[in-house]
Amino acid sequence: MSRPRQSKSRPEAIGALIDRVLADLGAGATARAVRIADHWLDAVGPEIADHSRPVGIRGDVLEVTVETSVWCQQLQLRIPEILAGLRRSVGDDAPARVWLRVSKEG
Repeated sequence: MSRPRQSKSRPEAIGALIDRVLADLGAGATARAVRIADHWLDAVGPEIADHSRPVGIRGDVLEVTVETSVWCQQLQLRIPEILAGLRRSVGDDAPARVWLRVSKEG
């Protein structure tokens, strides 16, 4: 009986491997959206996070639901701040634009 062949490649972080597999399966945008959602609180702070949540990404546009029209207007003015926070928190996965919509689930 022969021994299992051991790989001579270096160990790789599981997160990087999962990202590559998801991209190969065409689920890269979903993985990106999940990373953004995981870092939402850190990126935007508790006040904004309490009234909004990222729900998807299309290309370089992050879709965010907001709980009321008042908060939607407030966040519209704070988009540069939101984008800067996302760049700090998720780096290259940060979107270039944000699209806000009112939703009861905000």
